[in-house]
Amino acid sequence: MTRTTHTPVQHPAHTPAGDPARRRSLVGRAGLAVSAALVAVLVTAASGGAAPDAKAPAPTTIVKVTGNASEGFGIEYYDGSSAFPPTDSEALAECQEYTAKVGRIRCRVEVKTWYRDLVDTKRAIKFARRS
Repeated sequence: MTRTTHTPVQHPAHTPAGDPARRRSLVGRAGLAVSAALVAVLVTAASGGAAPDAKAPAPTTIVKVTGNASEGFGIEYYDGSSAFPPTDSEALAECQEYTAKVGRIRCRVEVKTWYRDLVDTKRAIKFARRS
């Protein structure tokens, strides 16, 4: 019987805070959450209101976005938790830690997309609450 050894795979949640892979993972997950929340808000707004017995949204549904990219955003979720991503200048400065030019460019694009999506989500939530 041949025995093989496996190298342990480090889970992104257990990687050091300064690890570029972890930042990409966090930015990607946050962008996905923002996109999902935007779709949920737009569907709710388009439906003209939910029935009284409607199912509650997922706990990770974004219910409020405050702030702006230069001063920092605050994101509140349906379950009462909140997140405060770094300002755009801090996030872009962290992109400079990548050694490869491609990595730095990819990081900057992800950061700009993430903050653009936060602004769009903030507008969508305001629009949905007005109607």
